[in-house]
Amino acid sequence: MGYIKVLKNKAYSMRYQTKFRRRREGKTDYYARRRLVFQDKDKYDTRKYRFVVRRTNQRIICQVIHATLQGDKVMVNADSKELSAHGLKAGPTNYAAAYCVGLLAARRLLTSLKLADKYTGNSKCDGDAYNVTPITDSPRPFKAFLDVGLVRTTTGNRVFGALKGACDGGLNIPHKTKRFPGTRVTKAEAVTNKRGKAVDVEKAKTSFDANEHREHIFGIHVQEYYDMLKDKPDAFRRQFSRWTKALNGKSFEEYYTAVHASIRKSPARANSKKARAKPAAASTKLGFSTFESKGAKNANGKPARNGGKWIAFKKLTHAERKQRVQEKMVAIQKEVFA
Repeated sequence: MGYIKVLKNKAYSMRYQTKFRRRREGKTDYYARRRLVFQDKDKYDTRKYRFVVRRTNQRIICQVIHATLQGDKVMVNADSKELSAHGLKAGPTNYAAAYCVGLLAARRLLTSLKLADKYTGNSKCDGDAYNVTPITDSPRPFKAFLDVGLVRTTTGNRVFGALKGACDGGLNIPHKTKRFPGTRVTKAEAVTNKRGKAVDVEKAKTSFDANEHREHIFGIHVQEYYDMLKDKPDAFRRQFSRWTKALNGKSFEEYYTAVHASIRKSPARANSKKARAKPAAASTKLGFSTFESKGAKNANGKPARNGGKWIAFKKLTHAERKQRVQEKMVAIQKEVFA
């Protein structure tokens, strides 16, 4: 019998440290998060924002988040399921949909910060890199850093589609064209002499085709496959039956152009709750108000136990508390000397 080395011995077990729960679940890369969250020492108490992109089997989610001691705070959230309100009925997880979600998140955030009119972004999408230019005598553009989580940052990944949509929407996210679709890397080649010795070595060259990136944003590359597959009815019906219904005779480029225009026109949530009108107070006294709602019912449809009445207390100032004490003293004196 050969020698077997025990790797997980007692010394190993004593020094083993359990990883954080979200690291074990494959949700958070704390090595990357630490560098995304830490702020420079000369920027004390200045928030550092992250543009977080996550993808599931059915949707793409974009959020703008900043970290606090109590936990992360989400400033804005956009979901590819919301794109149905803007006319996107199919393909909620492809590259073009990721661009739309990033654009929606950017326009929604800038609208809430009242910067939408000042930083309109890039309305003419050409697939090339776009960086927001600061306006003089005006607030600076909203800056965030891309947070990809545990995703492999391969060329053409959908997280970069969301990044491009957010940049075209008016956010300032530092980036390059290195990982956009259309990037090609030519490997280094060595020129040898007759003896096989390297004489000259050419460096690797990187080229970027913005038109190819634009095709991915507007789904033009899918259009080519869509037209080619029409010769095979069974395969076409199996793969593009929902798309045929969604397009309704339009091309992919026309379809996504209409979605972009709809997002820019109304980035707010379609089902956002309206502010509920506060009922008028039945009676108001110092420190509290009494409200009454006629015909109030509980979850079972029966009349409410309190009869639809409730009290809302109000925080008093020092002068109001002093006034209330004087009123109580006067009332007590009247009872005693009555």
